[in-house]
Amino acid sequence: MNWLLLATAFTLCVLGVIAVYSASAFHTDEYWHKQFIWAIAGIVIFIVTSLIDYRWVKWAALPMYIASVFFLILTYTHLGEEHGGAKCWLRVPGVGTFQPAQMAVISGVLTVGLFLSQFRKMHPMLKLVFTGAIVGGPMLLILKQPDLGMTLVWIPTIMAMLMLNGLPKRYIIALLLMAAAAIPVEMNFGLKPYQRARIIAFVDPDIDRLGAGWAINQALIAIGSGGFSGKGFMATGTQVEQGFIPGTTVHTDYINTAIGEQFGFIGEATLISIFGLLLITMLLTAHVAADELGLLLTVGFTGQIFFHVYQNIGMTIALMPITGIPMPLISYGGTFLVMVMFGLGLVNSVWVHRKALA
Repeated sequence: MNWLLLATAFTLCVLGVIAVYSASAFHTDEYWHKQFIWAIAGIVIFIVTSLIDYRWVKWAALPMYIASVFFLILTYTHLGEEHGGAKCWLRVPGVGTFQPAQMAVISGVLTVGLFLSQFRKMHPMLKLVFTGAIVGGPMLLILKQPDLGMTLVWIPTIMAMLMLNGLPKRYIIALLLMAAAAIPVEMNFGLKPYQRARIIAFVDPDIDRLGAGWAINQALIAIGSGGFSGKGFMATGTQVEQGFIPGTTVHTDYINTAIGEQFGFIGEATLISIFGLLLITMLLTAHVAADELGLLLTVGFTGQIFFHVYQNIGMTIALMPITGIPMPLISYGGTFLVMVMFGLGLVNSVWVHRKALA
């Protein structure tokens, strides 16, 4: 076992339960109870996945990918549920709800990793075409929900895998230039009005303080008021306790506002340091991977977790536009927590089987 990886993942799960409790216990105790159960399930999945040779994942990658696309399509039926303006949740009768987009990203990393490892010497243009075909369908389905945050997660994740697979730099630069050129078109024709308003509010938070700029301004007030050491665990009279941060999102997308307000700069710095340690441990695992598949899977999951953390924290301190994207292992949500722990379990499997013969 990579005990450092296990320790950091376990620590983040515990901190997640504490964060969800501190953000939601003013109104209900339902969320942290469920988060605690999911954290235990996630740790079990992490350990079990670690003991299975990650090379066996090639037999599960395609079925998991097909299933995730099927679930994404189902969100457009009567089984889909809308939250926060996006119909991105799927209700399974007798089971509950889950977000297929999070499963799609994990299965996408597995499928792209398997493809790139098998066809490393393929012409770069063909490699881009086939990779685009693999990720294009799920990305469009997620964007149409519309869930801009989960759509953006694909970009750094897949780009990191392509770079590590040897895609020439000129192709990377060309892709970035094309993406930059497409921003005005996407802004005017691809986004919903409320999404466009969020980006405008990001550029100028004062433009609509009581409308589109409400969330970012309240987040800045909450985190800024925490100061160096914070107002204290479960402090009263705070933005979170008084409901200035909406109770429907404070324990999910805006969990960082509760952390910053109650634990201050020290709490934020500690949390970011633990995530940094997790990412460094994952990159070290990629460095000692026994084969191309192990390298690509580890780098893909590293890119995914990095972007989630950067975007989630960044949007609450006006470094990034507001998008509905959770913080790994910290934000409330069973699907995402279990999927992240499954991905970390595969990374740990790469470490465990780093000396095994292919």
